[in-house]
Amino acid sequence: MSHLSTIASPQLWAITIAVLLALLAADFAITHRPHDVKMREAVGWSLFYLALPAAFGVILWQVYGRKPAMEFYTGWVVEKSLSVDNLFVFMLLLAAFAVPPELAQRVLLYGIIGALVLRAVFIAAGAAVLQTGAWAFLLFGAALLATAVKVVRDAARDEDYQVDIDTMRSVRLLRRLMPVSSVYHGGRLSFKDGGRRTLTPLALVVVAVFVTDLVFAVDSVPAVYGVTEDPYLVFATNMFALLGLRALYFVLRNVLGKLRHLDYGLAVILAFIGVKLVLHWAHKLWPSAVPDIPTELSLAVIAVTLATVTVTSLIANKRAALNV
Repeated sequence: MSHLSTIASPQLWAITIAVLLALLAADFAITHRPHDVKMREAVGWSLFYLALPAAFGVILWQVYGRKPAMEFYTGWVVEKSLSVDNLFVFMLLLAAFAVPPELAQRVLLYGIIGALVLRAVFIAAGAAVLQTGAWAFLLFGAALLATAVKVVRDAARDEDYQVDIDTMRSVRLLRRLMPVSSVYHGGRLSFKDGGRRTLTPLALVVVAVFVTDLVFAVDSVPAVYGVTEDPYLVFATNMFALLGLRALYFVLRNVLGKLRHLDYGLAVILAFIGVKLVLHWAHKLWPSAVPDIPTELSLAVIAVTLATVTVTSLIANKRAALNV
């Protein structure tokens, strides 16, 4: 049985969770008054949530050294990349449930909170599995390679994502358990109708977003464990990647569909980290024969992959526009 090393003391965990709760409270205060988010507001908050991890990485570098800081930055880039795909599914769910624009950010906030809770559970479970031995890296690597293959197959079909809310098991179960209103009631999840508690469509979309969060947590947590074995850094990368999603959604909602090659890029990243995890497992068994991929190389591969798919997407969009 191996022991996972971490830079975090109980005090650092307490400070981090306190900062997280304070930021979530601020987000709740902002979304308390429903309104359609304008681009200027979304860009401002997006820049704020980009500055936070940048500053956090600098603090890590100063206090704990270069290695944990580089692992944090690399893990954050991985999580942010995967979260953009998460946002695309959120966008489809908001459209499928016809969520009013002024309520979109409240739905996103509920989704972020659900994602944070689920990631915390998966991170703890992942740490427990890793402590049982090096075989866990082989398991995580195989899972990521399988996910990468599935992502490529789905992307190669070149079909538009479809969300049929009537076939979603979570929605059907809720409708069976409680009456559901056909109209939204502001930011309320439920209300009393004739003395009986009735759900609003907002409750259905929030549950659908939570179920989506569960699917993404299965992929993202093993991916970041491929960058660092420190559970604290895994949590921090997830926290900073997820916190800015609400604002980033409103910045990217008009361009998400134009990143037509994003799925291929994510598949490359997942496959690369999967191979890295398998090599890490082999390195632990045969340290002199099998190399360990350094964090700096991982960051470079991820950055080049994201830049490449962005450029190829823009070129493909331009060609498609010329052929119309």
